[in-house]
Amino acid sequence: MPKSVKFDVFGRQILTIKSEKGWQLFYLSGDGKRRPADDLIVPPFVAESEMVSFLEDLCHEWASDRHPEVRRIDES
Repeated sequence: MPKSVKFDVFGRQILTIKSEKGWQLFYLSGDGKRRPADDLIVPPFVAESEMVSFLEDLCHEWASDRHPEVRRIDES
């Protein structure tokens, strides 16, 4: 079963799904819809524990004073 994790990437919610084919990323909307994040490519060798750092490097131009970080969003 694929593993999914949500991240807040400088104010944008991203869903990551790890499967045997590698990582798939999706932009999430406020109403629960998602669309493929085809502009974000994560190599299959990137571990889940490295995802915050990888997304920081990949998307650093999105950073702003209001949204200065990438963080994992844990579901409760």
